[in-house]
Amino acid sequence: MKNDILKLGLILFLITAIAAFLLGVVNEVTSPVIENQIEQANNQARQDILPEADSFELIDRDFGPDVEEVYEGRSGSSVVGYTIKTMPKGYGGEIEVTTGINLEGNISGVSIGVMTETPGLGAKITEQSYLNQYVGKSVDSFINVIKSGQPSDDEIVAISGATITSDAVTRGVNEAIRVFKESLE
Repeated sequence: MKNDILKLGLILFLITAIAAFLLGVVNEVTSPVIENQIEQANNQARQDILPEADSFELIDRDFGPDVEEVYEGRSGSSVVGYTIKTMPKGYGGEIEVTTGINLEGNISGVSIGVMTETPGLGAKITEQSYLNQYVGKSVDSFINVIKSGQPSDDEIVAISGATITSDAVTRGVNEAIRVFKESLE
């Protein structure tokens, strides 16, 4: 009986060791491919929110705790704007907000990356109809969130039932505005 238990334990150990080895090999093989796909998605998001640019160059500086990265957008050799990725905390956790700002001082686009907001409510922040509210807004003043009505030049309308998420995205955009005004303008 004792030998049977040892034999079963040894078999189980071998199976798990082989499985762990195979998972490690698969991870090594797929890791570069996954990283490449993430980089391509990030490049596409930058291109979508700053369409005037044909290339992007990372600015390697510390812009604050909520700022993940800042890219300089170029058309040929000329700078046309910046993309600024921030990570404000929403209802369901951090939200990856990338804001494009052109040299005229206007928001050229906003993109939402990784987020865990409530499906059907907060997840509506990824819809173009919501994100388009930011496009064209001037960086002369910070943006405010209103719950209903006609927004003024420095306001956007929150998603009904997802005000916390709308506030978080706007905090991310406002952080990008701060970075632009203090460090890039």
